[in-house]
Amino acid sequence: MSQAQKSAQGELPAAAEVVVIGGGIIGCSTAYFLAKRGLPVVLCEKGRIAGEQSSRNWGFVRQQGRDPAEVPTIMESLRIWRGLEAELEADIGWHQGGVLYLGDSDEELSGFEDWLEIAGQHQIDSQLLSSVEVARCLPGAGRRWKAGLLTPSDGRAEPAKAAPAIAAAAERLGARILPDCAVRTLETAAGAVTGVVTERGPIACQAVVCAAGAWSSLFSRNLGVTLPQLTVRGSVCRTVPLPEVWGGAIWYRDFGMRRRQDGGYTLAHGGVVEVEVVPDAFRFFRAFWPSFTAAHGELKLRLGRAFFDALTTPGRWRPDQVTPFEKTRVLDPAPSRPILERVLASVRAAFPGLRGLKVEERWAGMIDVTPDALPVISAVEHPRGYYLATGFSGHGFGIGPGAGKLAAELVMGGPTTVDVTPFRFGRFSDGTKLKPGQAF
Repeated sequence: MSQAQKSAQGELPAAAEVVVIGGGIIGCSTAYFLAKRGLPVVLCEKGRIAGEQSSRNWGFVRQQGRDPAEVPTIMESLRIWRGLEAELEADIGWHQGGVLYLGDSDEELSGFEDWLEIAGQHQIDSQLLSSVEVARCLPGAGRRWKAGLLTPSDGRAEPAKAAPAIAAAAERLGARILPDCAVRTLETAAGAVTGVVTERGPIACQAVVCAAGAWSSLFSRNLGVTLPQLTVRGSVCRTVPLPEVWGGAIWYRDFGMRRRQDGGYTLAHGGVVEVEVVPDAFRFFRAFWPSFTAAHGELKLRLGRAFFDALTTPGRWRPDQVTPFEKTRVLDPAPSRPILERVLASVRAAFPGLRGLKVEERWAGMIDVTPDALPVISAVEHPRGYYLATGFSGHGFGIGPGAGKLAAELVMGGPTTVDVTPFRFGRFSDGTKLKPGQAF
Protein backbone atom coordinates (compact mmCIF):
# COMPACT_ATOMS: atom_id res chain seq x y z
CA MET A 1 0.00 0.00 0.00
CA SER A 2 1.35 3.42 -0.94
CA GLN A 3 1.86 6.20 1.59
CA ALA A 4 -0.88 8.18 -0.17
CA GLN A 5 -3.33 5.31 0.32
CA LYS A 6 -2.41 5.02 3.98
CA SER A 7 -2.93 8.72 4.45
CA ALA A 8 -6.33 8.59 2.77
CA GLN A 9 -7.42 5.78 5.10
CA GLY A 10 -5.97 7.36 8.23
CA GLU A 11 -2.90 6.33 10.14
CA LEU A 12 -3.08 3.01 11.94
CA PRO A 13 -3.07 3.65 15.70
CA ALA A 14 -0.34 1.87 17.61
CA ALA A 15 -2.59 0.94 20.52
CA ALA A 16 -6.11 1.03 21.91
CA GLU A 17 -7.95 -0.41 24.88
CA VAL A 18 -10.33 -2.41 22.69
CA VAL A 19 -10.41 -3.45 19.02
CA VAL A 20 -13.79 -4.28 17.50
CA ILE A 21 -13.79 -6.50 14.42
CA GLY A 22 -16.70 -5.83 12.05
CA GLY A 23 -18.50 -2.69 10.94
CA GLY A 24 -22.08 -3.93 11.03
CA ILE A 25 -24.68 -2.61 13.45
CA ILE A 26 -23.41 -4.84 16.28
CA GLY A 27 -19.80 -3.79 15.90
CA CYS A 28 -20.64 -0.11 15.42
CA SER A 29 -22.93 -0.14 18.46
CA THR A 30 -20.25 -1.85 20.56
CA ALA A 31 -17.68 0.77 19.55
CA TYR A 32 -20.19 3.55 20.21
CA PHE A 33 -20.98 2.45 23.76
CA LEU A 34 -17.31 1.88 24.55
CA ALA A 35 -16.49 5.36 23.26
CA LYS A 36 -19.33 6.84 25.34
CA ARG A 37 -17.58 5.45 28.41
CA GLY A 38 -14.32 7.04 27.34
CA LEU A 39 -12.45 3.86 26.38
CA PRO A 40 -9.94 4.11 23.51
CA VAL A 41 -11.49 1.88 20.84
CA VAL A 42 -10.64 1.03 17.24
CA LEU A 43 -13.14 -0.56 14.88
CA CYS A 44 -11.65 -2.47 11.95
CA GLU A 45 -13.87 -3.36 8.99
CA LYS A 46 -12.47 -5.40 6.10
CA GLY A 47 -14.74 -3.64 3.60
CA ARG A 48 -17.16 -0.79 4.17
CA ILE A 49 -19.35 0.06 7.15
CA ALA A 50 -22.66 -1.85 6.95
CA GLY A 51 -21.58 -3.38 3.66
CA GLU A 52 -23.06 -6.79 4.39
CA GLN A 53 -26.13 -7.98 6.32
CA SER A 54 -26.53 -4.81 8.38
CA SER A 55 -27.63 -2.91 5.27
CA ARG A 56 -29.38 -5.86 3.59
CA ASN A 57 -31.97 -6.84 6.20
CA TRP A 58 -35.68 -6.03 6.36
CA GLY A 59 -35.39 -3.08 8.75
CA PHE A 60 -37.81 -4.46 11.37
CA VAL A 61 -37.23 -3.40 14.98
CA ARG A 62 -39.45 -5.84 16.80
CA GLN A 63 -40.05 -7.34 20.19
CA GLN A 64 -42.85 -9.45 18.76
CA GLY A 65 -42.11 -13.12 18.16
CA ARG A 66 -38.76 -13.12 19.92
CA ASP A 67 -37.37 -16.05 21.82
CA PRO A 68 -38.05 -15.38 25.52
CA ALA A 69 -34.30 -15.26 26.14
CA GLU A 70 -33.98 -12.27 23.80
CA VAL A 71 -36.89 -10.24 25.16
CA PRO A 72 -35.05 -8.23 27.86
CA THR A 73 -32.33 -7.30 25.35
CA ILE A 74 -34.73 -6.23 22.60
CA MET A 75 -36.71 -4.18 25.14
CA GLU A 76 -33.52 -2.35 26.09
CA SER A 77 -32.63 -2.00 22.43
CA LEU A 78 -36.05 -0.53 21.63
CA ARG A 79 -35.57 1.99 24.43
CA ILE A 80 -32.32 3.03 22.74
CA TRP A 81 -33.91 3.16 19.28
CA ARG A 82 -36.59 5.60 20.47
CA GLY A 83 -34.00 8.23 21.29
CA LEU A 84 -31.29 7.26 18.84
CA GLU A 85 -31.91 9.85 16.13
CA ALA A 86 -31.67 12.68 18.66
CA GLU A 87 -28.63 11.10 20.31
CA LEU A 88 -26.83 10.57 17.00
CA GLU A 89 -28.08 13.83 15.48
CA ALA A 90 -28.84 11.84 12.33
CA ASP A 91 -31.78 10.64 10.28
CA ILE A 92 -31.95 6.84 10.44
CA GLY A 93 -35.56 6.46 9.31
CA TRP A 94 -36.88 5.55 12.75
CA HIS A 95 -40.65 5.09 12.83
CA GLN A 96 -42.55 3.48 15.68
CA GLY A 97 -45.55 2.27 13.69
CA GLY A 98 -45.93 -1.27 15.00
CA VAL A 99 -45.34 -4.74 13.57
CA LEU A 100 -48.28 -6.85 12.38
CA TYR A 101 -48.11 -10.63 11.91
CA LEU A 102 -50.82 -12.27 9.79
CA GLY A 103 -51.96 -15.86 10.15
CA ASP A 104 -54.33 -18.36 8.55
CA SER A 105 -53.71 -21.64 10.32
CA ASP A 106 -54.46 -22.99 13.77
CA GLU A 107 -50.71 -23.48 14.21
CA GLU A 108 -50.05 -19.80 13.54
CA LEU A 109 -52.85 -18.76 15.89
CA SER A 110 -51.39 -21.00 18.60
CA GLY A 111 -48.01 -19.34 18.08
CA PHE A 112 -49.61 -15.91 18.46
CA GLU A 113 -51.23 -16.99 21.72
CA ASP A 114 -47.94 -18.38 23.01
CA TRP A 115 -46.30 -15.02 22.32
CA LEU A 116 -49.05 -13.19 24.21
CA GLU A 117 -48.08 -15.11 27.35
CA ILE A 118 -44.47 -14.00 26.95
CA ALA A 119 -45.53 -10.42 26.18
CA GLY A 120 -47.70 -10.35 29.30
CA GLN A 121 -44.76 -11.35 31.48
CA HIS A 122 -42.85 -8.30 30.22
CA GLN A 123 -45.74 -5.82 29.92
CA ILE A 124 -45.32 -5.62 26.14
CA ASP A 125 -48.37 -4.17 24.37
CA SER A 126 -49.01 -7.07 21.98
CA GLN A 127 -52.60 -7.72 20.90
CA LEU A 128 -54.34 -10.65 19.25
CA LEU A 129 -56.51 -9.39 16.41
CA SER A 130 -59.59 -11.08 15.01
CA SER A 131 -60.15 -11.44 11.28
CA VAL A 132 -62.39 -8.36 11.38
CA GLU A 133 -59.80 -6.32 13.27
CA VAL A 134 -57.11 -7.31 10.76
CA ALA A 135 -59.39 -6.14 7.96
CA ARG A 136 -59.74 -2.76 9.68
CA CYS A 137 -55.95 -2.44 9.80
CA LEU A 138 -55.64 -3.40 6.13
CA PRO A 139 -58.69 -1.88 4.39
CA GLY A 140 -57.09 -2.26 0.98
CA ALA A 141 -56.43 -6.00 1.30
CA GLY A 142 -57.94 -8.25 -1.31
CA ARG A 143 -58.34 -11.19 1.04
CA ARG A 144 -59.04 -12.05 4.70
CA TRP A 145 -56.76 -13.58 7.29
CA LYS A 146 -57.88 -15.68 10.22
CA ALA A 147 -56.04 -13.63 12.84
CA GLY A 148 -53.30 -11.13 13.45
CA LEU A 149 -50.74 -10.29 16.11
CA LEU A 150 -49.94 -6.64 16.60
CA THR A 151 -47.33 -4.93 18.78
CA PRO A 152 -47.86 -1.15 18.40
CA SER A 153 -44.62 -0.23 20.21
CA ASP A 154 -42.45 -2.05 17.64
CA GLY A 155 -40.96 -0.06 14.81
CA ARG A 156 -38.72 0.11 11.79
CA ALA A 157 -35.62 1.95 10.57
CA GLU A 158 -33.49 2.25 7.46
CA PRO A 159 -30.71 -0.37 7.55
CA ALA A 160 -28.45 1.50 5.12
CA LYS A 161 -28.50 4.56 7.38
CA ALA A 162 -28.40 3.18 10.92
CA ALA A 163 -24.98 1.55 11.29
CA PRO A 164 -23.08 4.32 9.43
CA ALA A 165 -24.74 6.93 11.66
CA ILE A 166 -23.76 5.00 14.78
CA ALA A 167 -20.20 4.65 13.50
CA ALA A 168 -19.99 8.39 12.78
CA ALA A 169 -21.21 9.16 16.29
CA ALA A 170 -18.65 6.77 17.78
CA GLU A 171 -15.95 8.54 15.79
CA ARG A 172 -17.05 11.93 17.15
CA LEU A 173 -16.63 10.47 20.63
CA GLY A 174 -13.04 9.48 19.87
CA ALA A 175 -13.33 5.99 18.40
CA ARG A 176 -11.16 5.21 15.38
CA ILE A 177 -13.17 3.71 12.50
CA LEU A 178 -11.01 1.94 9.92
CA PRO A 179 -12.75 0.62 6.80
CA ASP A 180 -10.79 -1.47 4.28
CA CYS A 181 -8.68 -2.77 7.16
CA ALA A 182 -9.06 -6.50 7.78
CA VAL A 183 -7.92 -8.01 11.05
CA ARG A 184 -5.92 -11.13 10.27
CA THR A 185 -5.48 -12.59 13.74
CA LEU A 186 -4.79 -11.86 17.41
CA GLU A 187 -1.54 -11.54 19.28
CA THR A 188 -1.46 -13.20 22.70
CA ALA A 189 0.88 -13.67 25.64
CA ALA A 190 0.36 -16.03 28.59
CA GLY A 191 -3.06 -16.98 27.17
CA ALA A 192 -4.36 -13.42 26.99
CA VAL A 193 -4.97 -10.97 24.16
CA THR A 194 -2.22 -8.41 23.70
CA GLY A 195 -3.16 -7.06 20.30
CA VAL A 196 -4.37 -7.70 16.78
CA VAL A 197 -2.53 -8.00 13.49
CA THR A 198 -4.28 -6.15 10.69
CA GLU A 199 -3.39 -6.17 7.01
CA ARG A 200 -1.81 -2.75 7.65
CA GLY A 201 0.10 -3.68 10.77
CA PRO A 202 -0.36 -4.45 14.49
CA ILE A 203 -2.50 -2.66 17.08
CA ALA A 204 -1.80 -3.35 20.74
CA CYS A 205 -4.92 -3.82 22.87
CA GLN A 206 -6.27 -5.60 25.92
CA ALA A 207 -9.56 -6.84 24.50
CA VAL A 208 -11.03 -7.79 21.13
CA VAL A 209 -14.72 -8.04 20.24
CA CYS A 210 -15.45 -10.18 17.19
CA ALA A 211 -18.66 -8.84 15.64
CA ALA A 212 -17.85 -10.17 12.19
CA GLY A 213 -21.25 -11.68 11.38
CA ALA A 214 -20.96 -14.41 8.75
CA TRP A 215 -17.15 -14.36 9.09
CA SER A 216 -16.98 -14.90 12.86
CA SER A 217 -16.68 -18.68 12.84
CA LEU A 218 -13.85 -18.66 10.29
CA PHE A 219 -11.93 -15.95 12.13
CA SER A 220 -12.34 -17.79 15.43
CA ARG A 221 -11.27 -21.13 13.96
CA ASN A 222 -7.83 -19.69 13.20
CA LEU A 223 -7.53 -19.00 16.93
CA GLY A 224 -8.51 -22.55 17.88
CA VAL A 225 -11.99 -21.42 18.96
CA THR A 226 -14.84 -23.59 17.63
CA LEU A 227 -17.94 -21.48 17.04
CA PRO A 228 -20.90 -23.50 15.66
CA GLN A 229 -22.28 -21.06 13.15
CA LEU A 230 -23.62 -21.39 9.61
CA THR A 231 -24.93 -18.87 7.12
CA VAL A 232 -28.23 -18.77 5.28
CA ARG A 233 -29.06 -16.58 2.29
CA GLY A 234 -32.01 -14.24 2.40
CA SER A 235 -33.18 -12.54 -0.82
CA VAL A 236 -34.72 -9.07 -0.66
CA CYS A 237 -35.97 -6.40 -3.06
CA ARG A 238 -37.23 -2.83 -2.98
CA THR A 239 -40.01 -1.31 -5.02
CA VAL A 240 -40.73 2.05 -6.54
CA PRO A 241 -42.93 4.38 -4.40
CA LEU A 242 -46.40 2.90 -3.91
CA PRO A 243 -49.60 3.62 -1.96
CA GLU A 244 -49.43 2.93 1.75
CA VAL A 245 -50.95 -0.41 2.77
CA TRP A 246 -50.39 0.11 6.47
CA GLY A 247 -48.17 2.38 8.53
CA GLY A 248 -46.16 -0.37 10.18
CA ALA A 249 -44.25 -3.46 9.09
CA ILE A 250 -46.03 -6.68 8.10
CA TRP A 251 -45.04 -10.34 8.28
CA TYR A 252 -46.89 -13.25 6.71
CA ARG A 253 -45.54 -16.67 5.86
CA ASP A 254 -45.47 -15.75 2.15
CA PHE A 255 -43.96 -12.27 2.51
CA GLY A 256 -42.45 -9.68 4.79
CA MET A 257 -42.88 -6.00 3.93
CA ARG A 258 -41.70 -2.70 5.34
CA ARG A 259 -42.66 0.77 4.21
CA ARG A 260 -39.52 2.70 3.30
CA GLN A 261 -38.78 6.39 3.74
CA ASP A 262 -38.81 6.83 -0.03
CA GLY A 263 -42.38 5.55 -0.25
CA GLY A 264 -41.49 2.17 -1.67
CA TYR A 265 -41.45 -1.19 0.11
CA THR A 266 -38.75 -3.59 1.15
CA LEU A 267 -40.06 -7.08 0.36
CA ALA A 268 -38.80 -10.56 1.19
CA HIS A 269 -40.19 -14.04 1.75
CA GLY A 270 -41.80 -14.53 5.13
CA GLY A 271 -40.19 -17.86 5.86
CA VAL A 272 -38.01 -19.33 3.13
CA VAL A 273 -34.26 -18.89 3.25
CA GLU A 274 -31.54 -20.79 1.40
CA VAL A 275 -28.78 -22.80 3.00
CA GLU A 276 -25.61 -23.22 0.99
CA VAL A 277 -24.27 -26.72 1.67
CA VAL A 278 -20.65 -26.10 2.66
CA PRO A 279 -18.10 -28.11 4.66
CA ASP A 280 -19.19 -26.39 7.89
CA ALA A 281 -22.66 -27.91 7.41
CA PHE A 282 -21.03 -31.31 7.95
CA ARG A 283 -18.67 -30.05 10.64
CA PHE A 284 -21.60 -28.74 12.70
CA PHE A 285 -24.17 -31.29 11.51
CA ARG A 286 -25.01 -32.67 14.94
CA ALA A 287 -25.53 -29.22 16.49
CA PHE A 288 -27.78 -27.99 13.67
CA TRP A 289 -29.73 -31.14 12.85
CA PRO A 290 -32.65 -30.37 15.24
CA SER A 291 -33.04 -26.95 13.61
CA PHE A 292 -32.97 -28.43 10.11
CA THR A 293 -35.66 -30.97 10.95
CA ALA A 294 -37.84 -28.35 12.68
CA ALA A 295 -37.77 -25.97 9.72
CA HIS A 296 -40.66 -27.71 7.88
CA GLY A 297 -39.32 -27.03 4.41
CA GLU A 298 -38.52 -23.36 5.06
CA LEU A 299 -34.81 -23.97 4.50
CA LYS A 300 -33.90 -24.64 0.89
CA LEU A 301 -30.63 -26.56 0.55
CA ARG A 302 -28.30 -25.57 -2.28
CA LEU A 303 -25.16 -27.34 -3.38
CA GLY A 304 -23.13 -25.18 -5.72
CA ARG A 305 -20.05 -23.08 -6.08
CA ALA A 306 -20.13 -21.98 -2.43
CA PHE A 307 -19.21 -25.54 -1.38
CA PHE A 308 -16.07 -25.60 -3.50
CA ASP A 309 -15.16 -22.02 -2.57
CA ALA A 310 -15.39 -22.94 1.12
CA LEU A 311 -13.51 -26.19 0.52
CA THR A 312 -10.53 -24.26 -0.84
CA THR A 313 -10.68 -21.54 1.83
CA PRO A 314 -7.96 -22.12 4.43
CA GLY A 315 -9.03 -22.51 8.03
CA ARG A 316 -5.62 -21.51 9.38
CA TRP A 317 -3.15 -18.83 8.33
CA ARG A 318 -0.19 -16.89 9.64
CA PRO A 319 -0.25 -13.19 10.52
CA ASP A 320 1.85 -12.39 7.46
CA GLN A 321 -0.48 -14.16 5.02
CA VAL A 322 -3.31 -12.62 3.00
CA THR A 323 -6.56 -13.87 4.52
CA PRO A 324 -10.02 -14.69 3.15
CA PHE A 325 -11.21 -11.38 4.61
CA GLU A 326 -8.96 -9.44 2.26
CA LYS A 327 -9.98 -11.53 -0.73
CA THR A 328 -13.70 -10.85 -0.16
CA ARG A 329 -14.13 -7.28 1.01
CA VAL A 330 -17.93 -7.39 0.78
CA LEU A 331 -19.94 -10.60 0.79
CA ASP A 332 -22.42 -9.95 -2.00
CA PRO A 333 -24.42 -13.08 -2.89
CA ALA A 334 -26.81 -13.12 -5.81
CA PRO A 335 -30.51 -12.95 -4.90
CA SER A 336 -32.88 -15.76 -5.78
CA ARG A 337 -35.21 -14.50 -8.50
CA PRO A 338 -37.62 -17.47 -8.14
CA ILE A 339 -38.11 -16.76 -4.44
CA LEU A 340 -38.60 -13.04 -5.04
CA GLU A 341 -41.07 -13.72 -7.86
CA ARG A 342 -43.11 -15.78 -5.39
CA VAL A 343 -43.01 -12.87 -2.97
CA LEU A 344 -44.16 -10.38 -5.60
CA ALA A 345 -47.01 -12.63 -6.68
CA SER A 346 -48.16 -13.02 -3.06
CA VAL A 347 -48.05 -9.28 -2.39
CA ARG A 348 -49.96 -8.45 -5.57
CA ALA A 349 -52.61 -11.03 -4.69
CA ALA A 350 -52.94 -9.79 -1.11
CA PHE A 351 -53.08 -6.07 -1.93
CA PRO A 352 -54.80 -5.14 -5.22
CA GLY A 353 -53.57 -1.56 -4.91
CA LEU A 354 -50.00 -2.84 -5.33
CA ARG A 355 -50.57 -4.95 -8.43
CA GLY A 356 -48.65 -2.48 -10.54
CA LEU A 357 -45.58 -2.60 -8.31
CA LYS A 358 -42.20 -2.47 -9.97
CA VAL A 359 -38.93 -3.61 -8.47
CA GLU A 360 -36.04 -1.15 -8.45
CA GLU A 361 -33.39 -3.35 -6.88
CA ARG A 362 -32.82 -6.95 -5.77
CA TRP A 363 -30.14 -8.16 -3.40
CA ALA A 364 -29.26 -10.90 -0.93
CA GLY A 365 -27.46 -11.14 2.38
CA MET A 366 -25.79 -13.93 4.31
CA ILE A 367 -27.29 -14.34 7.77
CA ASP A 368 -25.15 -15.78 10.56
CA VAL A 369 -27.11 -18.42 12.49
CA THR A 370 -26.49 -20.55 15.56
CA PRO A 371 -28.06 -23.93 16.40
CA ASP A 372 -30.61 -22.36 18.77
CA ALA A 373 -31.01 -19.09 16.81
CA LEU A 374 -29.78 -17.13 19.83
CA PRO A 375 -26.77 -14.83 19.57
CA VAL A 376 -23.44 -15.25 21.28
CA ILE A 377 -22.61 -12.22 23.42
CA SER A 378 -19.88 -13.60 25.57
CA ALA A 379 -16.29 -13.78 26.64
CA VAL A 380 -14.28 -16.75 25.40
CA GLU A 381 -12.27 -18.65 27.99
CA HIS A 382 -9.16 -18.94 25.81
CA PRO A 383 -7.69 -16.58 24.87
CA ARG A 384 -8.67 -14.25 27.70
CA GLY A 385 -9.80 -10.88 26.43
CA TYR A 386 -11.50 -12.30 23.32
CA TYR A 387 -15.24 -11.64 23.11
CA LEU A 388 -17.91 -12.69 20.63
CA ALA A 389 -20.96 -10.68 19.55
CA THR A 390 -22.30 -12.70 16.66
CA GLY A 391 -24.81 -15.33 15.52
CA PHE A 392 -27.86 -13.06 15.57
CA SER A 393 -29.75 -15.42 13.26
CA GLY A 394 -31.71 -12.83 11.31
CA HIS A 395 -32.69 -10.89 14.43
CA GLY A 396 -29.65 -8.64 14.69
CA PHE A 397 -30.76 -5.31 13.23
CA GLY A 398 -33.47 -4.53 15.75
CA ILE A 399 -31.56 -5.87 18.72
CA GLY A 400 -28.28 -4.32 17.52
CA PRO A 401 -27.97 -1.23 19.73
CA GLY A 402 -28.90 -3.19 22.84
CA ALA A 403 -26.55 -6.04 21.95
CA GLY A 404 -23.72 -3.59 21.33
CA LYS A 405 -24.33 -2.04 24.73
CA LEU A 406 -24.16 -5.48 26.38
CA ALA A 407 -20.94 -6.36 24.56
CA ALA A 408 -19.40 -3.08 25.70
CA GLU A 409 -20.49 -3.74 29.28
CA LEU A 410 -18.92 -7.22 29.19
CA VAL A 411 -15.62 -5.80 27.99
CA MET A 412 -15.70 -3.20 30.76
CA GLY A 413 -16.24 -5.90 33.37
CA GLY A 414 -19.99 -5.55 33.92
CA PRO A 415 -22.50 -5.54 35.41
CA THR A 416 -24.63 -5.84 32.27
CA THR A 417 -27.96 -4.09 31.80
CA VAL A 418 -29.69 -7.45 31.29
CA ASP A 419 -28.63 -11.02 32.04
CA VAL A 420 -26.42 -12.35 29.25
CA THR A 421 -26.32 -15.93 30.54
CA PRO A 422 -28.53 -17.25 27.69
CA PHE A 423 -26.01 -15.86 25.20
CA ARG A 424 -22.89 -17.41 26.75
CA PHE A 425 -20.47 -19.14 24.41
CA GLY A 426 -20.13 -22.05 26.82
CA ARG A 427 -23.67 -23.27 26.14
CA PHE A 428 -22.37 -25.10 23.07
CA SER A 429 -20.01 -27.25 25.12
CA ASP A 430 -21.29 -27.38 28.72
CA GLY A 431 -24.05 -29.93 28.17
CA THR A 432 -26.85 -27.39 27.78
CA LYS A 433 -29.73 -28.87 25.76
CA LEU A 434 -30.20 -26.43 22.90
CA LYS A 435 -33.71 -26.11 21.57
CA PRO A 436 -34.10 -26.00 17.79
CA GLY A 437 -33.94 -22.50 16.36
CA GLN A 438 -34.75 -20.94 13.03
CA ALA A 439 -33.62 -17.73 11.34
CA PHE A 440 -36.46 -15.17 11.16
